[in-house]
Amino acid sequence: MNPVNKTLLWTILGLLAFGLLSLSSASSVVSLKEHGNNYWYFTRQLLQGALPGLILMYLLSRIDYHIWQKFAPVLMFLGIGMLVAVFLNGVGFTTGGATRWINFRVFLFQPAEFMKLAIIIYLASWYDKRQQHVHDLYYGFLPTLTIVGVASVLIIMQPDLGTMLVLIAIASIMFFLGGVRLKYLLTTAALASVALWVLVKAAAYRTHRLLAFFNPDVDAQGISYQINQALLAIGSGGLWGRGFGRSIQKQNYLPEAIGDSIFAVIAEEMGFIRAGAFLLGFLFLAYKGYQVALKAPDVFGKLVAAGITSWIVVQALINIGGITKVIPLTGIPLPFTSYGSTAMALNLAALGILLNISRFATNK
Repeated sequence: MNPVNKTLLWTILGLLAFGLLSLSSASSVVSLKEHGNNYWYFTRQLLQGALPGLILMYLLSRIDYHIWQKFAPVLMFLGIGMLVAVFLNGVGFTTGGATRWINFRVFLFQPAEFMKLAIIIYLASWYDKRQQHVHDLYYGFLPTLTIVGVASVLIIMQPDLGTMLVLIAIASIMFFLGGVRLKYLLTTAALASVALWVLVKAAAYRTHRLLAFFNPDVDAQGISYQINQALLAIGSGGLWGRGFGRSIQKQNYLPEAIGDSIFAVIAEEMGFIRAGAFLLGFLFLAYKGYQVALKAPDVFGKLVAAGITSWIVVQALINIGGITKVIPLTGIPLPFTSYGSTAMALNLAALGILLNISRFATNK
């Protein structure tokens, strides 16, 4: 068996190490307040997210990726089934008004994260097997669009707009790479934009986030509080930051300091230079991941590699773009960094598949 792409592997491990280090600092205050231990969240993320993820990454990097094509329908139906299961009494777990997890007693599992990987494998298999129908509306595009639509509806019901947008972004990239006609994609994008606007107007908190994006001065202690505190943290970090562990904003000022706001803590403590280097790490991961996709020996491998790379990088860019006010805040985790064991484990598992594809890539 050929070796994996070493540069890609070290990029992944570097981002993971930086992310865990950042979480250990960002979570110290809330860990002490809620659990009497500065490292409670870090330890939990390490033991339930990073370590299982690294084991899965190693195992999947050694399993021939072609096997997943055989299980593509099973993975898809399993993902849909779990998205439905979160709404069942005694199965789903609700917190903060969101029902996004299956309660396995020992740990919580978020099916939407699994669905991202299932969608990637399913779409890659579909367009690999139906090359002669990729330009056809009824046999090439609508069936897969329906699957993505069903998954998106189940996710928005949780509700989780950010994850739904990431799923749609991944699917859109794979539709394009799979060969779907541009006119079908543009028509779908127009209809999706109308649906998104309806979803935003249907929920007050989404409307408030959009309002805070366009006018962060409105209701500074209410709807604009999170983005203002995040920008304050980022700005106060300067070029080199306050120093590791010295964030002021994580002292119960910045909401979601271990979740979707964690990049603001990184920028405050590490400064523009090192936070920028972290962002460049994701862009370099994109470069290496898409390089593997280009050099994969078959259509299935190309699409899976491109899909996994897009998943990690697009989610990172949406998170960082939202917290720096480049785009409206959507509330999604930063890969390798934000607290969440399901996301961490599945991110690393998916990257294990990408590493396996790199074993088959030509002219590495």
